[in-house]
Amino acid sequence: MPRGTLEVVLVSAKGLDGSDFLANIDPYVILSYRSQEHKSTVAEGAGSNPQWNESFLFTVSDSSCELNLKIMDKDNFSQDDFLGEATITLDAVFDEGSHPETSYNVVKDKEYCGEIKVALTFTAERGGAGRDEYGGQEESYGGWNESARVF
Repeated sequence: MPRGTLEVVLVSAKGLDGSDFLANIDPYVILSYRSQEHKSTVAEGAGSNPQWNESFLFTVSDSSCELNLKIMDKDNFSQDDFLGEATITLDAVFDEGSHPETSYNVVKDKEYCGEIKVALTFTAERGGAGRDEYGGQEESYGGWNESARVF
């Protein structure tokens, strides 16, 4: 079971389909891993090819292995529009430690509607000195041991 920190670098997107006919779309991304959620900045006026170059950290403490990226269009006078989503399987990242910038398909209603580019890095929690395999403190007997035997 992986334990550690997952860093997600949200790089860019391209080919996003917007529903705003009279204006450019203002995309942002909601990144979620289990119950943790982060929101990118709004790429105002960026249209269908936004650039973010933002980093987000998630705490990994179980075997859940999917990252969800939900792409939205910020609207000022109505509810934000859902543009699509990408789901990234994290098994390989947990095993290898990192994935370079990679493009993932953005899908809405099972149809392709653009791509989103992210880089992923997993840093395993170090269970070394002072910790047992369950994350608790190990008993420590520093120094040298006195002999109970009398000479």
